[in-house]
Amino acid sequence: MLSSALSLVVLLSATGAAAVERVEHDYYKYHPMPEITDWMAQVAKDHPDVVTVVEYGQTYEKRTISLLKIGLNTGVQKKAIWMDCGIHAREWIAPAFCQYFVRQILQAHKTDPKMQEMLKNLDFYVTPVLNMDGYIHTWKDNTTRLWRKNRSPGPSGCNCTGVDLNRNFNANWGTIGVSFDCCSNIYCGSQAASEPEAQAVTYFVGSRKEDFLCFLTIHSYGQLLLVPYGHPNFTASNYNELMEVGLGAADAIRRVHGMNYTVGTSPAVLYANSGSSRDWARMLGIPFSYTFELRDKGTFGFELPEDQIQPACEEAYSGALHIITYAHDKTFSGAVATTTVAAAAAATAAATLWTMLLAVGVTGNTLM
Repeated sequence: MLSSALSLVVLLSATGAAAVERVEHDYYKYHPMPEITDWMAQVAKDHPDVVTVVEYGQTYEKRTISLLKIGLNTGVQKKAIWMDCGIHAREWIAPAFCQYFVRQILQAHKTDPKMQEMLKNLDFYVTPVLNMDGYIHTWKDNTTRLWRKNRSPGPSGCNCTGVDLNRNFNANWGTIGVSFDCCSNIYCGSQAASEPEAQAVTYFVGSRKEDFLCFLTIHSYGQLLLVPYGHPNFTASNYNELMEVGLGAADAIRRVHGMNYTVGTSPAVLYANSGSSRDWARMLGIPFSYTFELRDKGTFGFELPEDQIQPACEEAYSGALHIITYAHDKTFSGAVATTTVAAAAAATAAATLWTMLLAVGVTGNTLM
């Protein structure tokens, strides 16, 4: 009897501890920058065997840009996956997704043989908030909530602030879909990679370009999967494959909550642009480069309510995992494309099931 009582106390204590841990970082609410920074440190502390915090640059306002490197240390050079969120300050669902993505792959790694295989073969480099200065500015008050650019001062004679970081990369820079008016939301800067945030990504990824299989940059809104290139006069050499994999990712997304994502180049489904990080990564030689434009289609726009964070992240996770699985299997199994697509679809189906189980709390007491 005493033993049973003690067991109950232990169980209740464990449940209570899990509840406290869940409250410490709520993946279904928006977090200010200090909370995201603390979360990154906590994730690394909780998973020292697979997670490290890597500092790789500074913002204009001298904040340290950091990412989470996630993967098993095999002692050899590994292939890699890049993901960044929050390049546009007002797109709060993007950093929320990066946090969710990290939680999911670490959770899946405990029990899913496919994720264990991928973390052995790949390193994931995830930047939860690239445009830290701008993101912090959007939290200042209601008048700054929709700020988009970074916070660097304009050129001499300009009283406006900020450069659109997703027009600042060295990819057909300044040729289409940009403005040279420093007050514009799509001001591309004084020259390609003029901004410290763009420079940080350019150096970090560029110095390891042979390692990266995927470059995924997360935005909102519009429910789109954009493939290179933003300039209508350029076509990616693997355009057909990018579209095939992208359409498979859109199918995976649709299976989760029925949401439709449109796949295509930016000129075909949105608008022409130049200087994007997606185009830069493909020009660098990274084969699978995509922009995710998450929910919604304009009802709430950049101010997506918190009650949509969970479904938005669940569906986007399935889409991202489809692309990553395809790239992994193509590289490490030597399978023909059709086989790889089938394997990616199977892994995505498993991810969808796992997402549903998490949603109903099957593993709620083990969440970070």
